[in-house]
Amino acid sequence: MATNDAWLAQVREAAIEPDLPICDTHHHLWDHREGRVERRYLMDEIQQDLRTGHNIVSSVFVECRAMYRADGPEEMQPVGEVEFVNGIAAMAASGLYGPTKVAAGIIGHAELLQGARVKGVLEALIAAAPGRFRGIRRTGAWDADPAIDRGRGVTGPGLYRDTTFREGFAQLAPLGLIFEGVCRHPQLPDFIDLARAFPDTTMVLNHLGGVAGVGVYAGRREAIFAEWKTRIVDLAACPNIIVKLGGINMEYAGFGWHEKPKPPTSEALCAATRRYYETAIEHFGPDRCMFESNFPVDKVSCSYPVLWNAFKRMTKGYAAGERAKLFHDTAVRVYRL
Repeated sequence: MATNDAWLAQVREAAIEPDLPICDTHHHLWDHREGRVERRYLMDEIQQDLRTGHNIVSSVFVECRAMYRADGPEEMQPVGEVEFVNGIAAMAASGLYGPTKVAAGIIGHAELLQGARVKGVLEALIAAAPGRFRGIRRTGAWDADPAIDRGRGVTGPGLYRDTTFREGFAQLAPLGLIFEGVCRHPQLPDFIDLARAFPDTTMVLNHLGGVAGVGVYAGRREAIFAEWKTRIVDLAACPNIIVKLGGINMEYAGFGWHEKPKPPTSEALCAATRRYYETAIEHFGPDRCMFESNFPVDKVSCSYPVLWNAFKRMTKGYAAGERAKLFHDTAVRVYRL
């Protein structure tokens, strides 16, 4: 059970537009994860969220260093995560647990700092889930302020500009693989530079670019929004970049939902965050935007039904075809579901 279930239960909402097809493009599966509101998030736990009223027809798993192999070559240990998730996906495909194709697409991990040698790892990841494996994520998230969450294995700035990293990155497109990246908003120029250097590689920017609002960024929301918006325009000029709409309910974003007596309603989420989503959609367009839950990480701030209600409220004024892309169709195209 989540440690904040009782807190979340103070706000209950019925699903808005319960028939709208959704692909949840970003969630995790794990066990024994200390320090998270969900220590365990496997089939039973994700099904509890999927059954809260929204029409989640499929989902994409994104690496979270779960179930790595305990032995063997270190560079091959992430293959264990893909093997594990492919098993969960096969369980979901049986239909015994409900209609959602959980982990219909799988994003794993490979250490691109191996350079060209990473090709063997990528081939092993593909072999571990040949019908579902779609690419890798390597976070580059770093900030000089330790109050801002940093990516595991990131020891300083500039990972995405590293020469050896780029040798590894160059192995992705020939294998038909996607790259997913995580930044903090001051690092977005690095992501842009990488996209320009590899225009034939599909790159998915996670979490709206990682807008920070705590530590040295606290109390500067307007100035940071203006800076971030400028970067969004530059990012959108790279046709190979897709952006995930979500992930800004984590603690480092600074909205402080988890510190309040009651969790936010979908209306409150909209009021606080909709301009980030609308800005991304304005510049990228629905063909290059897709919603994500980032669960169970974002569960620290809100419940699954409230989050998707917020997304539906934000997009109420969009045309039906645009909404279909934002909630489902763009994801199906990008991840070949």
